[in-house]
Amino acid sequence: MERSNILFLPFRRTHSITLSAAIKQYISTKYDQHPDMFKNDLQVIDELRLDAVTVLEPHVSGIKKLAGYAAHLVWMGGKFPIDIGVDFTWFPALGYNTQRPISQNNLRFELANVLYNLASLYSQLAVSLNRSTSDGLKSACNYFCLSAGVISHLRTDIIPELRSAPPDDMDEMTLESLEHLLLAQGQECFWQKAVKDGLKDGSIAKLAARVSDLYDQAGEFGVKSDSISSEWIHHMTAKHFHFAAAAQYRQACDCLEKRKYGEEVARLKDSVACVNDALKESRWINKVVLGDLNGLKNKVQEDLKRAEKDNDMIYLIPVPPKSELKTIDRASMVSAKVPKEVSDPISSLGDHGQFGQPLFAKLVPFAVHLAASIYAERRDRLVNHSIIDELQNLTARLHDLLGSLNLPGSLQALERPLGLPPGLVSHAEEIRQQDGMYRLQRSMEDTAKLKDNDRAIYSEGVDLLQSEAAEDDRARARHGTERWTRQTSKDAAGKLYAQIGEIDGYLKSASNSDELVQGKLREWEKYLRMLGGTDRDLEEFVPSSRRATVRPNVEREATKLRSSLNDMTRLESRRKKKIESLKEKAKVDDINPAILAEAARLEREYPMQKIEPANFEDLFERRLERYNADRALTPEQSQEQEHLASRLQEANSAFLKARSGDSSTKEREQALQKLETAYFKYKEIISNLEVGRKFYNDLAKIVNRFRDECKSFAYQRRLEAGQIEADLTNAMSSLNISQTNALQHQKQQENHKPPYDTRPPTAKPLAAPIPTRAAVVPPPAANPGMWTPEMGIKFGGPPQANNVKQPQPQPVSKPRGGQWDPSRGLQFG
Repeated sequence: MERSNILFLPFRRTHSITLSAAIKQYISTKYDQHPDMFKNDLQVIDELRLDAVTVLEPHVSGIKKLAGYAAHLVWMGGKFPIDIGVDFTWFPALGYNTQRPISQNNLRFELANVLYNLASLYSQLAVSLNRSTSDGLKSACNYFCLSAGVISHLRTDIIPELRSAPPDDMDEMTLESLEHLLLAQGQECFWQKAVKDGLKDGSIAKLAARVSDLYDQAGEFGVKSDSISSEWIHHMTAKHFHFAAAAQYRQACDCLEKRKYGEEVARLKDSVACVNDALKESRWINKVVLGDLNGLKNKVQEDLKRAEKDNDMIYLIPVPPKSELKTIDRASMVSAKVPKEVSDPISSLGDHGQFGQPLFAKLVPFAVHLAASIYAERRDRLVNHSIIDELQNLTARLHDLLGSLNLPGSLQALERPLGLPPGLVSHAEEIRQQDGMYRLQRSMEDTAKLKDNDRAIYSEGVDLLQSEAAEDDRARARHGTERWTRQTSKDAAGKLYAQIGEIDGYLKSASNSDELVQGKLREWEKYLRMLGGTDRDLEEFVPSSRRATVRPNVEREATKLRSSLNDMTRLESRRKKKIESLKEKAKVDDINPAILAEAARLEREYPMQKIEPANFEDLFERRLERYNADRALTPEQSQEQEHLASRLQEANSAFLKARSGDSSTKEREQALQKLETAYFKYKEIISNLEVGRKFYNDLAKIVNRFRDECKSFAYQRRLEAGQIEADLTNAMSSLNISQTNALQHQKQQENHKPPYDTRPPTAKPLAAPIPTRAAVVPPPAANPGMWTPEMGIKFGGPPQANNVKQPQPQPVSKPRGGQWDPSRGLQFG
C-alpha cells in the first residue's frame, strides 16, 4: 500500500493436506465401488490442490490453477458430502487475527477459500500492471471487475451454502465492502484513462462522482465489518472525498467553458472543502494518496483564486450556495463480472473443457445407492403388504371357510370310502420331499439365532449409552453443575434414546409373533409328522368306511358341491400364479439406470447442490404407477371370492341336507379334514417363518446402525469430557497457584512491616523546607520533654535540654543549604 494509491486483496494461506486419503477412505466405507478404480483421480486431486494453494504471486498462470481446482470442487460437491472427513485449515487474509488459523471439515469452506484467492489474484494482477498507459488502465479495470465478480459470487452463492459460520473476513459486511472497493478502484482506473485520453470535463466529472460513491459505500460496509482494518477505512474515506473534490473541480472546468462563472466559483469552493475533509485522514493514509490530495488542493486553490478575481472584477455573477448546485450525474463504467469458469464451472469440465475430465465421474453418488434402496423398500412394501398380503389374507379366509364347512374332507370320504384321496397323497408327498418338520425346526432355529444376535447388538448399544450416562453423572457430581455445564446424555442424544424404546418395541412385538407361530406348530405338529411319514401311517390314521350305496339326490348335490369346490380351487390357483408373477415383476424392477440418469441431470443443472434421496421423489411416484393395475386386483379377487363362497355355502347346505342321518363316514371325514387343514397350516407356518427371517434381517441393519451411532456418540462424549476435565484441572491449578502466591505475598508483607509507619529515605535528597520561627514566645512547658501544639515545629535547631539522654550525632559533612540529609534524622526544636 505504501507504493500505490490503490489496494489489493492479500492471499489466504493454508497447510498442506492429503485430500486423496480422506476421499479414498470415504469411498471404501460408503460406496460399493473399490477406491482403486479411481487411483488416477485421487492423484490428480492432490496435484490440483497443491498447484492452487501455491499460487501466491500475481501471474496469469495462477488463474487456471485456482479456477480449475474450484471447478473440480464444485463437481465433487455432488459426489461427496461436504463433511468428507478432512480438516481444511486456512489463515485469514484480513483483520487482526491473520496468524490464527481456521479449520473446518467442509468441502465448501475449501471452495470459498480458493475462490477468495482467485479474487485476490485478479486484484493483484490489476495492481501489478503498468497503469501509466491506456491499455494498462483498461486491463486493470477489467481485472478489478473480475475480482469483484468473484467476491460477489462468493457472497451470494457459496457462503449461504456453507452450512457453518463463515470466517470473520468472509461475512456479509466484509465481502460487500471488498466488492465495492474493487469496483471503486476499477472505476478509478477508467477515470484515469478518461483523463489521459482527454475526454471532456463534464464526462470526467461524472466518472469521478461514481468513483466517490463506490468508495463511500465501501467505507460504510467496512465500518460494519470486524475484519476491514481502520487503515483501509481511512483510505476509503480519503478517496471518497478526493473524488468528490475531483468531480466538483471537473464540473467547475465545464462551467468555465460554458461561461457559468458564478457556478464555477461555487463548485471550486466545494472542491476545496472536500479536499480539506480528505486531508483530515492524512495521519492514516499513505504518502502517495496524500501527495495526490495535496496536488489536487493546490490546483483547485489556484483556480479558485483566479475564478473569484475574474468574477469579482469582470463578470460580477452571483455565486449560488451549495444547496442550489445541481447534483452531478453519475457515469458507471464498471460492474461485478463473474468469470464463466466460476459461475458455470461444470461447463469447463469434460472432453472440450479447459479443466479436463471431471474427477470421480464413474463414482455413483451415495445418495443414488440410498435412493435405490428407498425405492426398493417402497416397492416391496407396496407389492408385499398392499397386494400380496391382501391376496394371501383372502386365501386364508378361504381356507378357514373350507375348514368350517369340513371341506374337502366330507366329499373325499364319500367319494373314496377306502384308501387315501389323491389330493391328500399329493400333499403328503410335497411335505416329505421338503422334509417338512426338519425344515420348520431349522427355520425356527435360524430365526431364533437372528433374533438373539439382534438383541445382543441392541443391548450393546444400550450398555454404551448407559455407561456414558453414568460417567457423565459421576463427573457432574464430582465437579458440580455450575462447572460441569454440558448437556446431559439424554438431552445430547435424544434421538438415540428414542430409538431404545422403538427397537425394544420391535423386539417385543416380534417375540409375540414368534410365540404364536411356535404355538401353531405345537398344535399341528402331530399331524404334520404324520403327513411327513409313510402312506401306511396315514392309512392307519384315516379310517375306512363301508362302501354304501349313494342315493341319487346325494350324488347330485355332491356333484354340485364338487363343482363349486373346484371353482374355488381354480380361483386359489390363479391367485397363486398371480402372486408369483407379481414377485417376479418386482424382482426384475431395476430402477438404478433411471436414478443414474436423473442424478446425471441434477449434476449438470445443479452442480453445487448435493444430491439427496428427496430429489428422486417424482421419479419414485412415476415408477410405482406401473403397479396400479396389480393394486386393483385385490378388490376384484375379493369380490369374486365372496361370490364363489356364497355358492359354495349353498351347495354345501344342500349336500348336508341330502345326507342328513348318514353318519357312516363321519370319522373318516374328520380325519381327512384334520390332515387337509394341517397341510394348509404347514404352508402358513412356512410363510410366517419367511416373514420373521426377513424382519430380523432388516432389524439387523437398524440395530447395527444404532450400535455404531452409540459407539460414535460415547467416543465423542468421552473426548469432550476429557477436554472439559483438563480445562477444569488447569483452571483449578491456576487458581491454587494464584491463591498460594497471594497468601505468601501477604505473609511476607506482614513479616517485613515495621512496628511504626515510616518511609525509607529516597536516593535523591529532598529539598528541605525553610525553617521559620513562631512570632509568639511559647509558654513554659508544664511537662519538660512533652511537645504541645503551641510550641510549633522547628527544624535544624539544637536539641532542648531534657532529662532524656539524646544519642550523639555522628560527625558528618555539613549539607548544602536548603537540602535535608537523611543520615541526620528528624529533629524537632
